[in-house]
Amino acid sequence: MDRYLVFGHPVRHSKSPFIHTLFARQTQQELEYGLAEPAIDEFAHALRTFFDQGGKGCNVTVPFKEQAFTLVDRLSPRAKRAGAVNTIKLTDDGVLLGDNTDGAGLVADLKSHGVTLADSRILLLGAGGAARGALAPLLAELPSELVIANRTYAKAQQLAAEFCDLGPVTAQTYEQLAGPFDLVINSTSASLQGELPPLAPALINTDIAIYDMMYGASDTAFISWAKQHGARQTMDGLGMLVEQAAEAFTVWRGIRPGTKQVLRELKRNLGVI
Repeated sequence: MDRYLVFGHPVRHSKSPFIHTLFARQTQQELEYGLAEPAIDEFAHALRTFFDQGGKGCNVTVPFKEQAFTLVDRLSPRAKRAGAVNTIKLTDDGVLLGDNTDGAGLVADLKSHGVTLADSRILLLGAGGAARGALAPLLAELPSELVIANRTYAKAQQLAAEFCDLGPVTAQTYEQLAGPFDLVINSTSASLQGELPPLAPALINTDIAIYDMMYGASDTAFISWAKQHGARQTMDGLGMLVEQAAEAFTVWRGIRPGTKQVLRELKRNLGVI
């Protein structure tokens, strides 16, 4: 039976085995999917050993995505742009192909919620790896403008400069931000600590859509804050998790699983519904 893993540290909380087991059942694919939590300095060895012992593919999560980028034999265009790898496939000719499905998962989830990206004005909070992975897929949807805001302005400037060939992307400080925006995406990890990005409440209105890449059994701090200030539509990153997994499954197996029922099952598993 074909073997797949998710590498991370920590990773025991990962819902990837749950998701991919449902995908395999749905598409009648014979595979098993497990967890691997190597020490930080043992990831490269663990990755090689997995594929030497017959592994077919893996997902890679924090903190190994940038390291995986340097360990594969070939990179997909979107992995090159993201500067990080979250999906690896052993090809039929023995090549380790590194891909990044995070941004595609984000865009697919936004569309599933009916969010219009074309000609929209988007605010992206944060300039780390999550933001980097999202930029190219978001710009491919042809927004009117994409503004990056980050606590460290220089990092936002650097990111905007790297992606300006793909579309109208600029950097601003939080103090410079002026609305209206159609969509605000929080790519920072602030919600994990129950904290908020320093966003002015005046930027939130009833016509805005709010997306937090983090998720939990209840509203994240950012989503709760946005609702308090009148946001009409709020979404967390649980759908993105399922959609990026579906994209990875397609890379590995050549068949696209459905996501709606799997997302419902995941919410039930987490106690969200």
